[in-house]
Amino acid sequence: MDNSISKNKLFTASCISLIVTAMTFAIRAGILTDLGVQFNLNDTQLGYVNSLAFFGFPVATVFGGLLYNVLGARKLMIIAFVSHVLGLVMTIYAGGFTALLVSSFFIGFANGSVEAACNPLIADMYTNNRTAMLNKFHVWFPGGIVIGALTSKFMTDFGMGWELQIAVMLIPTAIYGYLFFKEEFPKSEHIETDTSVNIQSLFNPLFLFIAACMTLTAISEFGPQQWIERILGNSGVKPMLILAMVTGIMALGRYFAGPIIHKLNPIGVLLMSAILTTVAVYSMSIAEGSMIYFGAILFAFGVCYFWPTMIGFVSEYLPKTGALGMSLVGGVGMLSTAIWQPVIGSWLDAEKAIALSSGAAEDAAELIAGKAALGNMAYFPLALILLFGILFAFRKKLEESRIPQAG
Repeated sequence: MDNSISKNKLFTASCISLIVTAMTFAIRAGILTDLGVQFNLNDTQLGYVNSLAFFGFPVATVFGGLLYNVLGARKLMIIAFVSHVLGLVMTIYAGGFTALLVSSFFIGFANGSVEAACNPLIADMYTNNRTAMLNKFHVWFPGGIVIGALTSKFMTDFGMGWELQIAVMLIPTAIYGYLFFKEEFPKSEHIETDTSVNIQSLFNPLFLFIAACMTLTAISEFGPQQWIERILGNSGVKPMLILAMVTGIMALGRYFAGPIIHKLNPIGVLLMSAILTTVAVYSMSIAEGSMIYFGAILFAFGVCYFWPTMIGFVSEYLPKTGALGMSLVGGVGMLSTAIWQPVIGSWLDAEKAIALSSGAAEDAAELIAGKAALGNMAYFPLALILLFGILFAFRKKLEESRIPQAG
């Protein structure tokens, strides 16, 4: 690699761009109720606002994955920067439901562009330690959610409106834009750059299997997190503090992921994660008071490794899919999450209506609805136990096609 290229600086800039991505998730979760009140939106409509943000992500990953070999990481990050600025400013000046949908799409497109550019860039720069370094990069997704959740809570406590909470994200956006624009980027040396080979490799049964699993790992992680304020707002706990605690634990787990991944290998880590997540989500659906915190801690350990380990799995076990494979598997995950957002919102509306018709008070009805929705969400990781169990049974055979990794 050219000596004028600084891997550390590019890695740092990548991490800051992921912090912005994560802050958009956290702050939107924190202001969801405010948006509902200001624009007179029900939970199903708020689900569509969430959905458009998640939907923009896979559109960007398909676009970025197909064109990564032509455009390169630098131009994709310029697209991410412009889309973040456009989406954030449009959200601040949104006048209603339709404007929120459009601005959310642009933010989602920016977030997907970050993933489409940075995942293959990091896998290429750190080819002998891919999954561990991708986990270190993805430390800053939960890390950014901690920053976003605490920022949202602090600003809300001091009476600062949701518009100002959106605006504050323009600061780290400007920082990552500056850092990327002044750095030299390496040429791809350790990932497959023949797009025709990438596309052919997508039809490998293992890739299709992993893509199917990603639809469930993503919603297992983002379903409870994105709706935490609506689900737990009347439970007696502080939802945004729980979100900060969960994502703080996730950040620490990902930072120290290397030894765990080398010990269990990615397949073992994924199976362990599915088991913990199932127990955690079900526990939160029946827990009361402070026991909700215990379920949340277990949830953090459960979903901690899902996303980066799935991306790392594709880069290590399916290397011929190249940047396209990494981008598409992430896109499939976010597409699944986009599809499920209004469904989760409709669960909340339906369960709340049933509780109200049974004579429950407004706050009690919302709590009943939230717990019922969490109970439904426990089926996602439960299915993953079976799917990753199948993968685990064939792990020795799969190791034969894996790119050698540093011990």
